[in-house]
Amino acid sequence: MNEGANIETNISKRAARRIIQRAFVLMGREKTLRQHIRETQLTTLWILEDWDLTWTVYLNRGRFEVARRPAKRPDVRLTWPTAEEFFQEVGGDGDASQHVQFLPASGHQRFFQPLLRGFFVSLHHVLGNPVDDVGESLL
Repeated sequence: MNEGANIETNISKRAARRIIQRAFVLMGREKTLRQHIRETQLTTLWILEDWDLTWTVYLNRGRFEVARRPAKRPDVRLTWPTAEEFFQEVGGDGDASQHVQFLPASGHQRFFQPLLRGFFVSLHHVLGNPVDDVGESLL
């Protein structure tokens, strides 16, 4: 059983936002992921529709920058219909883009596959140890 399936019922939207942001911090420390985006400049909007939760991730030449406000003109939108589908990807072994919808749809799945896989690995780590760099709880 995938442990991510029940996670979304145990955390608040505020905690989810903090945990997601922390996952991007950890993801940004991964050399292979930074190299994957080293020549990329993209604005992405991530959306969990049923929670009405959005955040912006800027991919800027090897760096991930997260903003709470939705970008007005993102290059790519990544949308999960439900938070349950989003959290099902945590700890998953296969295609991390299984439940996500990309807009525009063409050409982005291949580029985002390693990023999504890396993100969900980082998110799995954060959910297992939900504290920030100074040891304060994210929940």
